Amino acid sequence: MKTYHLTVSTPDGNVFSGQCTELLVKGTEGELVVMAGHIPFVTSLVPSRCTLWLEDGTEKAATVDGGVLTVGKDSVTLIAGSFKFTEE
Repeated sequence: MKTYHLTVSTPDGNVFSGQCTELLVKGTEGELVVMAGHIPFVTSLVPSRCTLWLEDGTEKAATVDGGVLTVGKDSVTLIAGSFKFTEE
């Protein structure tokens, strides 16, 4: 499966930087999944749970307090006030 580079940043610094195959987040218009090759866009995020699928197939759940998601041609950036990985 194709991957893209995801960076998650908070005021404390980068909390994640690596290759992903999918990212599930909740924007102001509803849930969305970002995969490699997605059309570039920018959207606001609402406080919610999100899920990252890493290139090795690992699934990581996290909570985000809202923020901004920027999808570019080859990379995705999530900027939030708080982003915490949860134990499953």
